[in-house]
Amino acid sequence: MELRDVSFEYLPSEIVLKEINLDIYSGEKVVILGANGSGKSSLLKILNGLIFPSKGEYNAFGQVVTEETLNDEQFAQAFRQRIGFIFQNSDAQLFSTNVWEEIAFGPLQMKLSFKEVEDRVNGVIRMLELESLKDRPPYRLSGGEKKKVAIASVLSINPKVLILDEPTNGLDPRSQRWLINLLVKLNNAGKTLITCTHNLDIVEEIADRVIVFNEDHKIVASGSPKDILSNKELLLSVNLIDEHYHRHVHSIDKSMQHDHYHSHE
Repeated sequence: MELRDVSFEYLPSEIVLKEINLDIYSGEKVVILGANGSGKSSLLKILNGLIFPSKGEYNAFGQVVTEETLNDEQFAQAFRQRIGFIFQNSDAQLFSTNVWEEIAFGPLQMKLSFKEVEDRVNGVIRMLELESLKDRPPYRLSGGEKKKVAIASVLSINPKVLILDEPTNGLDPRSQRWLINLLVKLNNAGKTLITCTHNLDIVEEIADRVIVFNEDHKIVASGSPKDILSNKELLLSVNLIDEHYHRHVHSIDKSMQHDHYHSHE
């Protein structure tokens, strides 16, 4: 997946991406970091073919992705099967009568036989341990359960690339841990992960490479999680942390103290 000199604007006065150059390689775990409004979500929408560059070019799987190329049914079907998108708000992608039908929706659009659809759906249900929820309507699920079903509905098409927009938002600690473990497992199985977040606590586990946006909608840094997260000056400059000094006194050695740097949620 390649972006070359990509800019995007909703209006001439509302530019949300500026001159983005980015390569994402098969099997990578990439995290996109940036403050709210920096352009992260718009970038994910371009990668998923929901919006298109105002300037520049986006190539995926060896072909330019435009509104015109996605009007070609054969290319569109191949593209949609290769990329799965997990919305920040799970309610935005849950609309079927029950969980089983929700997970089956994607495979049915692929015109698979009912036996193939059934095998895929039941396999994903077993993998994500959703057996007790399969007959339940999505509106009766908790936030964590909705996230699991949204992920299951994407995994049932077996995409090569998973794109996740703020996946831990609204999840309790147990659900967050479940999600992180799942993402690591999926990447180990060969899937490419592209995650947009400003939750710095999860970055090291779900990234090989971190891309940082500033509030001027540009990429200002790219590097390993260790290098990016240890660069306090960078994180402060892009409004990802607020520096507070707290004096913590150890119960035995009262001279021990340290600083905390807090990320914005």
